Amino acid sequence: MAHNTQVQIKTKAEFEYERHHNAVHMRKQVVNFAIMIFLTFVAFASVAAGFSKYFVVPVILLLAAVQVVLQLYSFMHMDDKKTHHMGIIQTFVWSGVLIIFPIFVTFLTIIWW
Repeated sequence: MAHNTQVQIKTKAEFEYERHHNAVHMRKQVVNFAIMIFLTFVAFASVAAGFSKYFVVPVILLLAAVQVVLQLYSFMHMDDKKTHHMGIIQTFVWSGVLIIFPIFVTFLTIIWW
């Protein structure tokens, strides 16, 4: 059995648009990566500076939450509008977050108090 492969010929305008779109997308990924590296540096610096643990722990948790959101939207392509069934994927991801967050808070409460 032969596979029918369709060849799609693009116009120069379509090619240029796609090239520009890919360049913008790559630039966003590099910027998000740099932001995540900076946030990681801030977390390490706050621990190395010897601040109180009552300051450091919430700061690190906040930075971790920001990084999770950045990773979901940039590296997991949740910001990509081309992906089919993106609404279903976002629903599953955010449902998982809403389920895990109370569990996480419960375990923190049990462990710390």
